[in-house]
Amino acid sequence: MQIDLTTYQDLSIFHPEEEYSIFHKLNLTRTAGGKEWMKRYFLEPLQTSEQIRNVQSILQRMMSILPEWPQQITNGTLLVLEKFLDYDIDTMPLNPGMVSSHSYRLFHSQDFSMSRFSLSHFQDFLAGLRKIIDRLSGNPESDRLSLLLERSGHLMQHQEVQELCSRSRAKPFTTQETVYFGQFLHGRFRHQAMELIEVYCQLDAWYGMAAAVNRFGLTFPEVIDQEEPYFQAEGLYHLLLEKPVSYGLEMTPRSNFIFLTGANMAGKSTFIKSVGLSVFLAHIGMGVPAAFMKMSLFDGILSNINVSDNIAKGESYFFNEVQRIKNTVIRISDNKRWLILIDELFKGTNIQDAMKCSSTVIKGLIRIRRALFILSTHLYEIGEELKIHPNICFRFFETGIRDGQLEFSYQLREGISNDRIGYLILQREKVTDLLDHL
Repeated sequence: MQIDLTTYQDLSIFHPEEEYSIFHKLNLTRTAGGKEWMKRYFLEPLQTSEQIRNVQSILQRMMSILPEWPQQITNGTLLVLEKFLDYDIDTMPLNPGMVSSHSYRLFHSQDFSMSRFSLSHFQDFLAGLRKIIDRLSGNPESDRLSLLLERSGHLMQHQEVQELCSRSRAKPFTTQETVYFGQFLHGRFRHQAMELIEVYCQLDAWYGMAAAVNRFGLTFPEVIDQEEPYFQAEGLYHLLLEKPVSYGLEMTPRSNFIFLTGANMAGKSTFIKSVGLSVFLAHIGMGVPAAFMKMSLFDGILSNINVSDNIAKGESYFFNEVQRIKNTVIRISDNKRWLILIDELFKGTNIQDAMKCSSTVIKGLIRIRRALFILSTHLYEIGEELKIHPNICFRFFETGIRDGQLEFSYQLREGISNDRIGYLILQREKVTDLLDHL
């Protein structure tokens, strides 16, 4: 699935401030390497429904062993292993005896100390990885997880690895054992050990994703194989909200365009981002924040939410809005299944110009039936002329006023809102009083 940098930013999938980052919230990996692999999964959305179902299956298997995950493998453990494997230690004897081992300890004391310190961490790592392999093996499917388990199991068949895995953690390594295992790990097994670390990091990424699905009560969506775009969700909500209000939504080629209205702060942007985020998470095999969700595969997501000007290039806000719409039209003319999310078209020009531009764009986009569109606007007036199009649906978020205070239900209703509450907010925040006393 295609998704560009602007859409990643619009949906807050990655954000420099962690409290606003979807990735940060869902990152429950245990190691830095696992985090990097999880980030890679987020940056490479899956292309087929088979791939999505495969990752869903992997995460479900991971969820079944979450309480048994080896706690002794930490980020510190991997740092010690990597430092030892990268360190240029003096050559150890191939078949160390008592004399040669003590000689090495005497004349290469720093390298010997590093080996002895690293061995217990290798023991923790290999025993923990063996536990993961044993718990997850046995699936007949040839998925990515099974292939990794098979490869790592093969690498761990060495006699020395088996000895380390079965050895009591409380038993200290003798001088001869330190040189024996140190020579094996840093010499003959070095490349295999580095590969096993990489394997674990991939497993840790899936572990982190599975732990997030479990912690936040996410639901695995049903991905259907059909040519026409389709989206249905019940109990859909935004993952970053502490007390979210859920939505219900269904979109088909016969009702593929939602014309969304409502006052400021009524919930339009949150709703749009909730839909986009759920489709994105589904395409990396994750669970989604919804009670139920069924959708077709999408070829891409494009958003137009947080447009900005570019002073360095001398580009105005409105110019960049136009460029984003232009690029969107070019991209979606390929007759593929796109999800298009547009929040407040043409905010960078006057209202008459914005109405004319918005109407023109919407009437053009409506003709594309192989994409699903959600477009929010304050320009409710253009809604009347759009009602002749059978595939457009009108939805709004209502706003109430009680005792001079705003009330938002955040419930999606059918119809068009003509609420104007800007001046009321100005009054509520005492801006008009401040101006009166200037």
